[in-house]
Amino acid sequence: MGNPKIDDCWVRYKRNRESAARDELVLEYASLVKYVAGRLNVGFRNRVEMDDLFSYGVFGLLDAIEKFDPSRGIKFETYAVVRVRGAILDGLRSMDWVPQSVRNKSREIERTYARLEHELGRSVNDQEVAAAMNINLEEFNQLLQEVSYTSVSYLEDVWSGDSGSGDSVRILDTIEDTRVEDPLNNLEKEEAKQVLTDAVEKLPDREKLVITLYYYESLTLKEIGAVLGLSESRISQLHTKAVLRLRGRLSRQKKKLVGTG
Repeated sequence: MGNPKIDDCWVRYKRNRESAARDELVLEYASLVKYVAGRLNVGFRNRVEMDDLFSYGVFGLLDAIEKFDPSRGIKFETYAVVRVRGAILDGLRSMDWVPQSVRNKSREIERTYARLEHELGRSVNDQEVAAAMNINLEEFNQLLQEVSYTSVSYLEDVWSGDSGSGDSVRILDTIEDTRVEDPLNNLEKEEAKQVLTDAVEKLPDREKLVITLYYYESLTLKEIGAVLGLSESRISQLHTKAVLRLRGRLSRQKKKLVGTG
């Protein structure tokens, strides 16, 4: 894999289960956990302690080290980043860190997006959503700000399977699977991936660009702002609207697929 010392650690751990070798691997890839935690922390706007995010991420790193197969010739970082991110988000869910009032507001916006876009057959603008919610534009923008720090975790788990199934489709799942073989890669999940990809494609241009730069190109919200010449808070707002719009569309599509809508 390129580094003789690390290659030796993999051999020692996979063949002999040496705890010392595992510890060396954890130290080697700790920076990956810091990177993922740092990106998520930007989205949460410091409402969660960085140390908590890092601690959850280490569990994901340990899981990745345990399950990774070096013989397949896949870069470990590519494999591990998904498990690290998932472990952090699982940890946050276990904390139930999002207040119920914020969850309710987020769902109200999602439902409004879904209903209006279904009725009109197109993307709707802020004024239309605000009017449908019987609030003014200033109140709508304030509402977006209140729910913005939930949008990162929401989009990471935007299409969930049955409770307890462990099956979900995230934005990152729409990128080509570099791990090649995956027992969860069944027809139902492939169809869900296509629905999610189509939903992203139908976003307004600026929102789609923000989603692409954040999830596909790994830019931070601040970096995206520099690229587009907008403030970080404006980028955060665009990201939040895109997430809520996607969730509204996908929730309607999911109901249609299971025959409940």
